[in-house]
This record gives sequence, structure tokens and C-alpha cells, in this order.
Amino acid sequence: MMKKLVLDFPLQLHEALIIGKNYRFTTDATDFTNVLVTGLGGSGIGGSIVQNYVFDKLNVPFIVNKDYFLPSFVNKRSLVIVCSYSGNTEETLAALYQAKKAKATIVCITSGGKVAEFANQKGIDCILVPAGMPPRSCIGYSLVQILFVLGHFGLIGNSFEGEIKKAIKSMKDGEKETQKKAGAIAKKVFGKLPIIYSASHFEGVAIRFRQQLNENSKLLCWHGAIPEMNHNELVGWKDDARDKAVLILRTKEDYDRVQTRMEINKKVFKKYNPTIIEIYAEGKSYWEQVFYFIHLTDWISVILADLRQVDATEVKVIDFLKKSLSKI
Repeated sequence: MMKKLVLDFPLQLHEALIIGKNYRFTTDATDFTNVLVTGLGGSGIGGSIVQNYVFDKLNVPFIVNKDYFLPSFVNKRSLVIVCSYSGNTEETLAALYQAKKAKATIVCITSGGKVAEFANQKGIDCILVPAGMPPRSCIGYSLVQILFVLGHFGLIGNSFEGEIKKAIKSMKDGEKETQKKAGAIAKKVFGKLPIIYSASHFEGVAIRFRQQLNENSKLLCWHGAIPEMNHNELVGWKDDARDKAVLILRTKEDYDRVQTRMEINKKVFKKYNPTIIEIYAEGKSYWEQVFYFIHLTDWISVILADLRQVDATEVKVIDFLKKSLSKI
């Protein structure tokens, strides 16, 4: 199932564009003082990636919230985008109720559940996406809708639409090569603990990769962002690390000082670990590069699941956690 979902990712993005273009908002644009996306796991990671994108585009703060509670500054001049694929995520529901109490402008992105029910009852804008899939496989649906929400309220332009269309074409045209590259990388990573690094403006993608390795490949791993990790984690490279694999997500457009840091970091890593894999994004625009990274690393995660002989789809431990919480 998961392989089919990864294969169909370009189609999902195409459908997401149609959903976003066709949605008719009931709330008009206003003068917001902050924007907050609230959501967790596969439903929340789109917000983290969009946060990287809008870093130098918005003149108001853009915050991603992954908790039961909202910051105290959320008020009637806040835009709160609520993301819960199932519509039943308890932390996100708690945040939704707080946003309503704070009189924030709210837009929900969900496939249904209690989020959709609450939005319908309260007259809140709610963009519905297709249901019945693992949340982590639906990042295209939620992420693209966040962009349309920001576009509707005049916070960003619509250039992302053209960039995503180009990304869809590139992914389709390069599918065989992407799978081949993913297979080669997965073989190098197999049997090792992955460590993922990226420039700060692609940290959302690095987190997404880590989460996919966690859920699909059933692997522990960690990630770090450059330059931040140069001020702490780099010092930890002091012992033999041949049981690990370093994966560096890169683009030719990374800030030159960051690229210099990456090259110096590689020299440090090589003292303790020979498995250093550099993954360069394809495409010229931010969204072409982001979706190339997502598609390639998703393939790496499901191929690693095969190599490890685990079911990429099952998340029994999360089901156990939710069942246990429901009893309390």
C-alpha cells in the first residue's frame, strides 16, 4: 500500500491543486498580526515546511504549533490554520477549541472527523481532503491547502501553483531514476542508524525524512540543521561512528557560507564514519526542490522497510498509545 501511495504522490499534488483552486472561502481577508498552523505528525509537518518557505516572505510571525495549547498571543487578529488529517487528533482538537475561544480567524484542513463537525457547527472554513489513507502519506493535500489559505488572505502570491505544476511534471518524468537512486541510497543506509543534515531553510524536509524513516522503515534516527548544529552537535563527533550513515540534503542554491560549512563538516564526519551520502535536489524553484526531496526520501524509507522486512504501513505502537490514552 505505502509504495503505491509514494508512487501516486505527483497525482496527489495535482488533486491538491484542484481542491485548493475550487474551495470557496466564507471569510474575507483581514489585517492579521500573526499566523499559526497547529497540527502534529503527518498532519503538522506541512506547516513546518511552509514555515521555511514564508520565512522571508511574510511581515508577520508564522508559528507552527504541535501541542494541546496555543500561545497566549493568539487573539481575534490571529489566523489559525488547523491541520488534522483524521479530524480526531486530540491535541489539535484542544487547540481548535482554544482558537475559537480566542476569537481567531480559523481555517480547518481535514478529511472529516470531529474537526469537520465542529467547523460545520460553528461556521468555520473547512477544506476537506480525501480520506482513508495514513496521514503521513497525505502531506501533499495538507501542505498545498496551507498555501492556498495564505494566498486567499493575501499573505503570499500564487507563484507556488506554477512551481508545484513543474514539480509534478519533473517527478513523473524522473520516476524511474528517482526509484533507482532511492534504492542505491537505501542499500547504503541499511543496517546503520541514519543521521540527516540540511541547511536551515530545508529543515522541514529533513524532519519529514526523519519521520518517514521512523514510521515507514521503523528506524530510530536524528536530524540537525546547519549552521545551528555547528555550535553544538558537531562537538559530539568524537567516537567511532561506522554504525551510522550521514545523509546531507543539499541544493546548489544553499547560502555559500552554509555550503562551506557542509564541506568542512564532511571532513569531520569522515574521521569517524565512511558512509556520507549527499543528496542534491533537482529543480530550480523552492517547491520543485522540496517535492523532489520528499518524493526521493519517501522512496528511500519504503525501500528500507523492504530491506528490513517490516511493514511500512503499520503503526501498531501509535495505535496502542491512542487506545491507552482513550481509557484515561
